[in-house]
Amino acid sequence: MKPHYIILYELVFCDPSSFGLLFDIDGVLVRGRTPIPAAKRCFRNLVDRHGKYKVPVVFVTNAGNCMRQTKAEHLSHLLEVSPDQVMLSHSPLRIFTQFHKKCVLVSGQGPAEEVAHNLGFEDVVTIDMVREAYPVLDMVDHNRRPKDFPIRWETNLQLIIDVLLTNGNPGNTWTLTQYPHIPVLACNMDLLWMAEAKNPRFGHGMFLVCLENLYKKVTGYDLKYEALIGKPSVVTYNYAELLIRQQAEKLGWNKPVKTLYAIGDNPMADIYGANLYNRYLQASKHANAKVQAKSCRGGADPTAQSVDDHRKMTSAEMGGATVAYGSEEDLPEACRSILVCTGVYSRDQQELPSDPAQTVTEQHIFHGHRDFRFDPTLTQPSFVVQDVKEAVELVFQQEGWPLE
Repeated sequence: MKPHYIILYELVFCDPSSFGLLFDIDGVLVRGRTPIPAAKRCFRNLVDRHGKYKVPVVFVTNAGNCMRQTKAEHLSHLLEVSPDQVMLSHSPLRIFTQFHKKCVLVSGQGPAEEVAHNLGFEDVVTIDMVREAYPVLDMVDHNRRPKDFPIRWETNLQLIIDVLLTNGNPGNTWTLTQYPHIPVLACNMDLLWMAEAKNPRFGHGMFLVCLENLYKKVTGYDLKYEALIGKPSVVTYNYAELLIRQQAEKLGWNKPVKTLYAIGDNPMADIYGANLYNRYLQASKHANAKVQAKSCRGGADPTAQSVDDHRKMTSAEMGGATVAYGSEEDLPEACRSILVCTGVYSRDQQELPSDPAQTVTEQHIFHGHRDFRFDPTLTQPSFVVQDVKEAVELVFQQEGWPLE
């Protein structure tokens, strides 16, 4: 049959390796166990008609009271989620292998011992084990000492201080001169987080504030951290990018992801962290460019110079890690931050400063961790939207992808 005319459709060619998505969970997808209505609607754009993801997606949360499998199951009412797509606050501890064969005290909620073993730690001691081994140490539990004392954080705070001041032997007498103390690795610095209540709840960051101040009050010294893991540390986003890279490979993408979009509700964790990681990416790119330029000119030892340029961030901001996962040549070009108004941040309750140069004393109180330098520009999101549905639509628009 001879055609009589030709119809030309508008064709949309999408770069198959252009971007990846990092979703916070609490305050973005759910409030406690209640799904945020926009979450289900937004996920329709992320999968094809067969339910297969169209872009690499990783769920990055500072929660740490369960296994990745459990968190994936909690999200199953929204979308089919694999444990490989879930990153908890403690997930980067997998690469801190120098501690995996040491005896470690684990303090936290949920199946702490199982979580620690799953991360690679071989000799694990929990707070309950210490209580049972040294029953006279815990004087704040109603069941052990029936007086009007609080019964939750106080036990963990007391026994951690005991372990720190006895060099890991809580049955011994405190030694206030034992400094520096044994290594402390802390996961999740969130001062506040959003559940079902109308106002934010205390997070694990509040526990760290208590621990730091108790240690300082008792010893006169600052509590030192070997690593601070979870948002907003760079190591957390670097590890999340590794998971994005793995998801991209499963989709058949054979080129590095160019841009990450991090969607969150907490300016001091999600936005600060994404922007800090973006700064790290730009510094890495700049350092590599200087190395190449010096190499072309025959300069002496350009690698040493690149390290100096590359590591201007503090150890705390890096999260205790010193190197990126994988090749730095495969790192994304940028990480964009998107703030939603369904969690910690609400347009009705607070406004972001119009001038990013305004200081914390002029604008608001810094809720970040003690060891992080406050830079007001890092709390400024690349975009502000109402909810996660608008966030995904914005990303697709930015990348020139069609919405279905």
